Amino acid sequence: MISRRSPIGVFDSGVGGISVLRILRHDMPNEDYIFYGDSINAPYGDKSEERIREMCDDSIRFLFSHGAKAIVIACNTATSAAATYLREKYKDAIIVAMEPAVKPAVDKAVNAYPHVLVLATNSTIHGERLHHLIGRFSENADIYPVAAPGIVPLVEAGKENSPEIDDYLKDLLQPFRKKEDGGGGQIVDSVVLGCTHFPFVTDRIREALGYDVIFHDGAYGTSRETRRRLSEADLLTDSTTPGKVELYSTAVTPDPTALPQRLLELPFDYRP
Repeated sequence: MISRRSPIGVFDSGVGGISVLRILRHDMPNEDYIFYGDSINAPYGDKSEERIREMCDDSIRFLFSHGAKAIVIACNTATSAAATYLREKYKDAIIVAMEPAVKPAVDKAVNAYPHVLVLATNSTIHGERLHHLIGRFSENADIYPVAAPGIVPLVEAGKENSPEIDDYLKDLLQPFRKKEDGGGGQIVDSVVLGCTHFPFVTDRIREALGYDVIFHDGAYGTSRETRRRLSEADLLTDSTTPGKVELYSTAVTPDPTALPQRLLELPFDYRP
């Protein structure tokens, strides 16, 4: 039986969802959380939609078995492939899904006609959900969707600040570097982080571009929507003490939760 004191369940295709959990904890610090990272199957971005739905169903059932009062899909790929399926299957559940922050990137742009780079996994880039989203705002901005599948395995390996990630990003983002820096010259104003693993490499992305950009993270909107849905259902906690976090991971390592715990404790700038 769920109650106000029941935990919020958060799942992702690995450790990326920790970036969403950090925002949730900042916005609702007295809530309890259960995080489930399916690292053994990461990345989801190179798998079929049918397989992604199966893995998401496994994750959501795990969280329900631990008493979750709401589910946050902390994965853009899972949202694109499975959110509609999960909501239809679990009609009475509160299920909040991620969405790449294309709208904030366009609405909050400093320039009248902004240039927006959207980084995401292959599955998200080619999915209908992102195509529809970009279509809604393409008249008001130049939007460049770019698949960045190599970031996920490097973050999953704990290499978010490694020479490997720097080499990968420098090659990937070459078209968006200034010409005098050996790039293609297509300068962007902002970067949409279309995968929950990507907030852990924002400094590396900025360095690879060679100039400052504004980052937009869908986790902030996801957190606001989670709070709204819980309030609407009268399920916001009545606790006045800081909540606890339980971490679970399918990673095959001596300590499967070591990397999620380390990422959870990293300092970060809260920029809604």
